[in-house]
Amino acid sequence: MTDQAVANDGTKVSSQGQRPAARSAPTESQFLGRTRELRELRADIERAGLDTLSGRKAPRARVLLIAGKPGSGRTALAEELVRQVAESYSDGVLRARLTEPDGTPVPTERTARDLLTALELPAPAGASADDLAHTLREALATRRAVLLLDDAADAEQVDALLPDRPECLVVAVSGGPLTGIADVRPCTLGGLDTKSALELLTRHTGSVRITVDPRAAEDLVEECAGQPAALELAGRWLAARPQAAVADLAKHLRTEGEEGTVLARAFRLSYALLPSAAARILRLLSLAPAGLVDPHTASALAGCSVNAARTTLDDFVALGLVRAVDSPLPQYEVPGCLIPLLGALTETHDRPAELQLARARMLERTVRLLVSCRAITETDSSPAREKLAGMPRALRFPSPRAAEDWLRIRQPALLASARLAVADGELDTLARRLMAALVRAMVAHFGTRAAAPELYGIHRLVLDVAERRELPRERAAALLNLGDLDAQTGRTTDALARYRAALDAGREANDPYATGRAMESVGGAHQELEDWDRAADWYGRALAQRLARDERVDAARLYGRIATAHTYAGRYGEALRNWRAALAGHRKNGDVGAQARALSEMARVQEYAGRPEESLRTCQEAVEWARRAEEVRLQAALQLRMADTLDRLGDSAAARLHRGAAERMLGDELPQSATAREQGANAYEIRSTSAED
Repeated sequence: MTDQAVANDGTKVSSQGQRPAARSAPTESQFLGRTRELRELRADIERAGLDTLSGRKAPRARVLLIAGKPGSGRTALAEELVRQVAESYSDGVLRARLTEPDGTPVPTERTARDLLTALELPAPAGASADDLAHTLREALATRRAVLLLDDAADAEQVDALLPDRPECLVVAVSGGPLTGIADVRPCTLGGLDTKSALELLTRHTGSVRITVDPRAAEDLVEECAGQPAALELAGRWLAARPQAAVADLAKHLRTEGEEGTVLARAFRLSYALLPSAAARILRLLSLAPAGLVDPHTASALAGCSVNAARTTLDDFVALGLVRAVDSPLPQYEVPGCLIPLLGALTETHDRPAELQLARARMLERTVRLLVSCRAITETDSSPAREKLAGMPRALRFPSPRAAEDWLRIRQPALLASARLAVADGELDTLARRLMAALVRAMVAHFGTRAAAPELYGIHRLVLDVAERRELPRERAAALLNLGDLDAQTGRTTDALARYRAALDAGREANDPYATGRAMESVGGAHQELEDWDRAADWYGRALAQRLARDERVDAARLYGRIATAHTYAGRYGEALRNWRAALAGHRKNGDVGAQARALSEMARVQEYAGRPEESLRTCQEAVEWARRAEEVRLQAALQLRMADTLDRLGDSAAARLHRGAAERMLGDELPQSATAREQGANAYEIRSTSAED
């Protein structure tokens, strides 16, 4: 995670678990030293670039680079710089982290999507990285903002996100130079100055232990090479051992030898303080997704109680081994500079089978929490109540709101958990359960539309597992879900390809539901592309399958979809025959509302076919069925349609009666409803006429 060793009061300074715009920044009182670096960085903002010197306007944002090793306080310096200059940028600060805790670069698609979300701009599900980055640059082209890109792995990551606006500022943090970005201004960090380093130690030890032996304190700073993360661990080591002298710690660090970095030596001393059970929990935190851990995660990893895990995590905070996240729920962050050290310890002390078992326990606990999170939204359902009652108290949420808050706060870790489980490849059964539970919980609390970007990523992970394990049924389901999300965001051609692939997978799995659903979806995609003949053909194939399986409800619905395709094509006779078949099916099924809607569409087609008197009679029958179904808006819409038809037939008095009836039904909704209806009818007529031509 971020290198925030200088911000040392245990609060969270920059959060992987929040949207970029929501991350907090360190306050002035938390930051120590780096006066020269801050002064030079601020001067670099205004300094003329190569383009300006050559008489050209700078085409892109100024880029400042803060480079340093993990634990050097590079992120803290970047945050302090941003805090000092933020007032000059009226559109605020955007933050993004470009590398995962395990060192994997974050895809540009995900970073751009998070930044667009922070700007409260749409980021369509499934959009490509290039499209999202372009949209982001367009959004920033009219803004004056600061973009803080933390832990950049290479120049390409930063270049893809650079605003095309000189009035914006980009502050990039990385471990080394970003070769390839023009006119970047680097600032390479070393250790803190002695005064600032001593002040950092004093915050933990108190002034007395430093002032009574200033030479020993300076030796300790020298042993830590002035590195903030190492000094942070040293100060907390002394705070945990009030009887120890500063000289004792300096001696311990020297006796550690030169093996590893100064941070590694300071970490080993803190680790040595831990009881064996706590040391094991700390090592297993290297498995926490996205470096974020809560008491449930720690409990599952270690196989201990939730309360014991919470107490141990708080002890780790006191030692500087984890940071408490500023969150309504207990949540902690493992410092990124410590994750490689923890990983090395697990390789030494824990057998691979034990680590895999810990991962399995963590995934199983996460699945159960997600099931509980969804079940509490279904309290009217007897099975849901029984499911909740059968769960341990520690896994239950007190209210739907509490469950939603947990899901929202833990969402970054949950998504990371799904990605890691799929990448692992050894726990695919648990990974599939996790993703299914995550999808259901997100849909229950946020809705499909709001959660679409995250759902798209999850379905792609499901597809990866299904293809790896050769599971055609799961592959078909994932492709159908991805196709639906593509269709919702206007990528109809992509959706059509997904649906055809799903049809092949459904046939391979001999899954009639998947094949029927895929056929209908292929028809829907062709209809959206205005290929009415293919749409009707594919709907017909799906209908034949439904009829063969005696699935009457779906068959009646498909008759209506076939009728709609024929209507768009101007084949009104075929359309009416299929609407009559749909009406007959709805009557057999006893669906009163569906009968009213089918009659309404029949009346519309009769009017398009130039048979207004038949249309009026059908409308009157539809009104009666709509009344029985208690669908007031449909009744009113039918009354308005009859009024329009009567006006065209010259019976204005009868038209006024029907319009008045609609007014009484809709009241204040009438103007909006009438306008919407007229616009819809006009669009429908245009498409039908075009098809006839």
